[in-house]
Amino acid sequence: MTAFLLICVGVLLLAAVPVGIALGSASLLTILAGGSLNALIITQKLMGGVNKFSLLAIPMFSLAGEIMSIGGTSDKLIYLANKVVGRFRGGLAMVATLASMFFGAISGSATATASAIGGIMVPPMERAGYRRDFSAAVIASSGLLGLIIPPSGTMLMYAIVADVSVLEMFTGGIIPGIIMGISLMIVEFFVSKKQGYGKSTFELEEFKTQKKSKIIVHSFLALLSPVIILGGIYSGKFTATEAAGVSVLYGLLIGYFVYKQLTFKDAFNACVKTGISSSTILFLIGAASVFGWMLTMQQIPTMITKAIQGLTSSPRVVLLLCNLALLVAGALLDNVAAITLLTPVLVPLVKAYGIDPTFFGIIMIINLSIGQITPPIGMNLFVAANIANVKLEAVIRQVIPFLLVLIFDLFLFTYVPGIVTFLPGLVLG
Repeated sequence: MTAFLLICVGVLLLAAVPVGIALGSASLLTILAGGSLNALIITQKLMGGVNKFSLLAIPMFSLAGEIMSIGGTSDKLIYLANKVVGRFRGGLAMVATLASMFFGAISGSATATASAIGGIMVPPMERAGYRRDFSAAVIASSGLLGLIIPPSGTMLMYAIVADVSVLEMFTGGIIPGIIMGISLMIVEFFVSKKQGYGKSTFELEEFKTQKKSKIIVHSFLALLSPVIILGGIYSGKFTATEAAGVSVLYGLLIGYFVYKQLTFKDAFNACVKTGISSSTILFLIGAASVFGWMLTMQQIPTMITKAIQGLTSSPRVVLLLCNLALLVAGALLDNVAAITLLTPVLVPLVKAYGIDPTFFGIIMIINLSIGQITPPIGMNLFVAANIANVKLEAVIRQVIPFLLVLIFDLFLFTYVPGIVTFLPGLVLG
């Protein structure tokens, strides 16, 4: 039955069947073929997989990101980033990256971050003399920080599937996210110096008629969202799920009453969009819970662990193998699909080697985030190429230096785990 289950999944995925349907169908076919289990168990496991209070945080964080984006948060963050790094060589590229770090702490999505920041930053970068393919590469690379800097929906999903602390995941992503952002800005500085790109000279139109003090206040109000969310979770005032609700309320208040760019129609449209995306994610989680149960019943994680243990006893080698596999998976699969499909297999493996599953979760998400810009099918590459109106091939050529430095960061975090574990240990003891 093990071979039948894996063959069914492989055939369905190769036939371009959606991942959730492929996982559920393969599980059902295996049960029917075996004849020893009641097919109704599929319904029980499917409902059990989504019947978790913590899952409410997924649509709520997604809705908060939508509302913040519509409500005028992104341009305020760009203004603040411009004041911080705009004066340096290649300042506009750095502004895009720093603004993505800020916005990533709100949206928790790589594509949403790339879309929100790229739509504003590409035109002034072009006017300042930056090549559009380079601008697109900057936007694509910077956007992936939305998956790493907390609060991140991808981290939340891993925490739920792997049954680890959401708080530890969020805390562990802060330092790696900052280091990756700085690494991107270093690349931007040297590329800009080589290509002769200058310092930032742009100003968003709406800011020309407003007082600087008002703009700065509005910018810091935008940054308060992740501070309130993470501060509330760390202090124990509310759970991650409750924090997601608070973030939605905060986004509505500042978008409608402070920025005055959010309308009831916008809020309704954000709810509809969130409902559609969340239903897909929750179905995938339910199907993955069925598939994970089937994997356990067939003892597949145990067999994989024994096979790897027969090859090596070194946790470092196991992490290397996992990194290589996840880099490929990140380039081929959607992040949600990769987490629901691979977590039930890999977490038992790393536990057998004494590797902390929370630390591994951060490494896994960094791998999958790098997949967003891995040629030829990284999603952020397509988003950025569309925003900048350039060919995908041109963006791929420009993104190579960013890809290499991020892979270097990945292996740095993997083999110097203190970078990831320091802050959770400091904050949570």
